[in-house]
Amino acid sequence: MTTQRKIRQPIVTVAGHVDHGKTSILDAIRETKIQDDEAGGITQKISFTTLPKENIQKRAGEILEKFKIPLEIPGLLFIDTPGHAAFTNLRKRGGSLADIAVMVIDINDGIKPQTAEVLQILKANQTPFIIALNKIDNISGWQTPENKQFLNSLGNQAINVKQNFEEKYFTLIGALHSHGINAEMYSEISDFTKNVAIVPCSAQTGQGISEILAMIIALSQKFLTEKITVSKTAKGVILEVKKERTGTFLECILYDGELKLEDEIAIASLDGETLTTKTRIMQEARPLNKGYLTKKEVHAAAGLKVQIISKEDIMPGMPFQAINNNLEEIKEEFENEISEEIQTDETGIVVKADSLGSLEALLVLLKQHNIQVLKAGIGPITKKDIYTAAAFPELEKVILGFNVEIANETDVEELTQIKVITNKVVYKLIEDLEEYSEQKTREIEKRKLDELPKIAKITVLDFVFRNSSPAVFGVVVNGGTVQTRERFINSDDVKIGQIKEIQEDKKSVGKAEKNSEVAVSIPGVNFERQLTVGESLYTNLSETDFRKFKDNKDLLTSDEKTVLQEIATLKRRLNPTWGI
Repeated sequence: MTTQRKIRQPIVTVAGHVDHGKTSILDAIRETKIQDDEAGGITQKISFTTLPKENIQKRAGEILEKFKIPLEIPGLLFIDTPGHAAFTNLRKRGGSLADIAVMVIDINDGIKPQTAEVLQILKANQTPFIIALNKIDNISGWQTPENKQFLNSLGNQAINVKQNFEEKYFTLIGALHSHGINAEMYSEISDFTKNVAIVPCSAQTGQGISEILAMIIALSQKFLTEKITVSKTAKGVILEVKKERTGTFLECILYDGELKLEDEIAIASLDGETLTTKTRIMQEARPLNKGYLTKKEVHAAAGLKVQIISKEDIMPGMPFQAINNNLEEIKEEFENEISEEIQTDETGIVVKADSLGSLEALLVLLKQHNIQVLKAGIGPITKKDIYTAAAFPELEKVILGFNVEIANETDVEELTQIKVITNKVVYKLIEDLEEYSEQKTREIEKRKLDELPKIAKITVLDFVFRNSSPAVFGVVVNGGTVQTRERFINSDDVKIGQIKEIQEDKKSVGKAEKNSEVAVSIPGVNFERQLTVGESLYTNLSETDFRKFKDNKDLLTSDEKTVLQEIATLKRRLNPTWGI
């Protein structure tokens, strides 16, 4: 007879765009009102909620029975993350620390940038998820049934209310499809490997919450059995580090094994050194978010608060493991885990983030946007980061900081050498970087163009102030910009000479723009012999200069492009391959 393997409660994260109701949904699931206590209604810290089996049975039993879903798991462990983190710090080796995710989308708003960002991370991590289509009660005229279930309630709505819902619902289905996600109403799905389940709901009225719980149970038991099977070895991830007067406290998730108070634990670091320490106090998050309970032994999965003996710096997102005469093996495992997650390129920018998970998720998103990263790290932006970036080529003199600040040790003069872009929202960070790169690229190209001769076409006017030594006569600028020292040819590609001076309204000027009428002086020219009133003169470009202009055509005005084409045409009369 085979021994049945022990399974733990799945770890569930609730994610989505800011203001779409992540914490409100979680409040409805755990029947608490944390949202009301938060500053501005935005989650300020990570919190754990354990939902025991009995509570799930009481809340979702009717739906589980209706869909013949047995309740085999011991419960659920929910994690509520700050909006800016987009649950990106929830990482462990082999993918996401969260076994399953609830993606909250406001039915009236649809997919927003942060929604798209989270969808990308879910796909990259291959994390199973369901969509909680929130705020259905905001649809004008919506009636919430007494049993608070969405199932069968759509048919009981007024015709116009039902049409309004269906319009928003099918718009979302289309938007999800454009992000490579096939989604369908949870009750219509026959194959959960092909479609993502949508559960319409309302955090305010509680409608659909029992169905969300039922879907999490169904997916967890169908697809996660291997992942949620526990071993003896205690393994976890540190989510937050708090240094207080009484010592260092770690807020963490134990996702495997059992941890005892007397266990020695190993904690990874970015520099490859493994820290070992013992715990002074160990507290486990109580069910239904009712604070912490001091324990001597904790079993996975659990949210923990641990006071450690060590005073060394520990980074959020780092893995930890109980030591059992295997420290060298653990060190090797940590080294592989961190090198796997921080993959950098041979060229690129510097990236800093507040935790290992945040950094890894940011690197995934940057890769999807074809942005290369040469150096990546955790913690504030330091002098060393600035010196590193300052040595890069101009376009890569950039430091990207996700939810981190610039260390006090840096000064303004050092910062002028590089561009620092920081933000607490990943999609905004990437948006700002792309905008800066585009602007900087144009600036560099413009500078290169400024080093080239000016493109110009001028027409000789019937104003001759001096016939020769130098010839001084009037011209109108038909296109481009005329400036001193530029050499000109006529339409037969015959060299005329170099402009020594430009006068406008009897004053010397360095250049003249399109439509300006000015007087120009050209030494070594006899006006009567070499020039004709009404003829056109052009800047005498070399083939090299022409090719550079051609490569940067998007930086030229439409009239400059026309002049460039005319110059090419007259040059190619004698040399058909000129400039090609």
